[in-house]
Amino acid sequence: MNATTTAIRPTDRRAATIVLACLGVFVAYLPVTTVAVSLPAIQRALSTSTAQLSWAQDAFVLPMAAFIMTAGVFGDVHGRKKVFQAGLFFCAAGAAVALCAHNIQTLWAGQALAGLGSAALLPTTLAMISHAVPDFRERGKYIGMWAMAMLAALAVGPVIAGVILDHFAWRWIYLLSIPVSLVAMVVAAPLLTDSRAPHGRKLDWPGQITAAVGVTALVYGVIEGGADSFTATKVVAALALGVAALVAFVLVERRSASPMLDLAVFRSAAFTATAMVALIMFLGLIGFFFVLSLYFGMVQQLGTLQAGARLLLVPVAAMVAGAPAGRLMHRVPAGWMITVGLLLAAGALLAMTNLDADTSYGSIAWRLIVLGVGLGLVTTPMTATAVAAVPHHLAGMASAANNAFRQVGGALGPAVLGALLSTRAVDALPGHLADAGITGAQAHTIVDTAKEGGLGAVAGLDLGSTAQQIYGALGDSLLDGMRLCLVVAATLALIAALCAVVLLRRPKQQAPVGAAKAGSAARHGRPTASAENAQADTAQPAGHRRG
Repeated sequence: MNATTTAIRPTDRRAATIVLACLGVFVAYLPVTTVAVSLPAIQRALSTSTAQLSWAQDAFVLPMAAFIMTAGVFGDVHGRKKVFQAGLFFCAAGAAVALCAHNIQTLWAGQALAGLGSAALLPTTLAMISHAVPDFRERGKYIGMWAMAMLAALAVGPVIAGVILDHFAWRWIYLLSIPVSLVAMVVAAPLLTDSRAPHGRKLDWPGQITAAVGVTALVYGVIEGGADSFTATKVVAALALGVAALVAFVLVERRSASPMLDLAVFRSAAFTATAMVALIMFLGLIGFFFVLSLYFGMVQQLGTLQAGARLLLVPVAAMVAGAPAGRLMHRVPAGWMITVGLLLAAGALLAMTNLDADTSYGSIAWRLIVLGVGLGLVTTPMTATAVAAVPHHLAGMASAANNAFRQVGGALGPAVLGALLSTRAVDALPGHLADAGITGAQAHTIVDTAKEGGLGAVAGLDLGSTAQQIYGALGDSLLDGMRLCLVVAATLALIAALCAVVLLRRPKQQAPVGAAKAGSAARHGRPTASAENAQADTAQPAGHRRG
């Protein structure tokens, strides 16, 4: 060891690793709500359709979902420190591109680059914590900190966007990510100990290609189907390609000597449950933020800061409820906390179906707080259970897979709920226009414009003296769409709760995974799980033992 290495104590390195891991997940999730509450401003500035607006978020989430497992393998093979720093660089580069965007296509490009960076950060940061804290009992506390950093990013995003949009153009919402990412890159160079999982892992290109094609085609088909028609040729082709690619992914992974996602992890009911909960919960959560931001902007006509202050209640309540969750997991079964949290979330979503244009802040606030408490009870136990449900050497793969399911749900959220919102709102628009006394050629023009470009496109028409009545009809139509989305999101939360009840009823699920892994390893001539568990990751501090 050189002087630089020995000058920093192992305990200090562990603390630095945990802090950097929390900072990394903060950077990764910062664009989610920052962009969500800025969608009305982006739509007005760039004159986008609802489908194009959905891609403003999905251009970020889709690369994250498609490449997150590959990033986990890169970290295991080439070193997590390198992947961590590369992720921060891509986040900064993506934010810089979006900062300069003057059209929706440039914004998509910046979001996609930032999504690639987040794909590198999410599995790497969890694997860094797993390496620094091998004892799974102690690790739960630090995974709780990681989850709180993620929720903090979701909480800070609306405030940042609100303050900026009250004084500057929307694109400046991306400024903060650049210095934070670059500073973290510089700090990580001397303080972060590199680690990897040298268990014969290598890149699985067939698995990566089929997974990326499957996720991309599936989300594209859902978005375009909602904007156009699910019977359109390009939509049917995209959905068929997505299904075929995902089937191919399963077949490829079953035969791979070094799979990107070892399907044996699904022998663990606990891991399967957390994967399903992650997908369903984030589909509803990110879709909910997308829909509610439009409600605040287009129905209640609130400024971005006012809308952000309301959305802020969800992640803040989640942080307050989630802070003790890591400690409670040793006293209360994780399945109970996850189930209760999902039931609270479902109840809050259903309670929001009676919102209207005049609903007061206080009436909205308690619903959002209950939703946040529910999410806080789910996030930490879900992540910790996924990592603890598999042998220690698969922690990186498990964290990457759990995050991948989370991001697939996050990508489908705006697509699915955005399609439902747009379709229901446009279908309801003629009736609300008639109720407002708008009929004849003007009504036909408004409906045709909404069908082609979304409800936001109607603002570009010359509405004359009837503008107030038309905006009222648009708001009522959007409310109809929002209520449908809330019912769907609540239903998804109940389905996730059912998965947790059925699959998390037995707390100990780790043995079947190890056994399955041993069988798989024997077939391919690799070391068994028990043998691998006896080894340490490279750069494992002396004196640490496996938890």
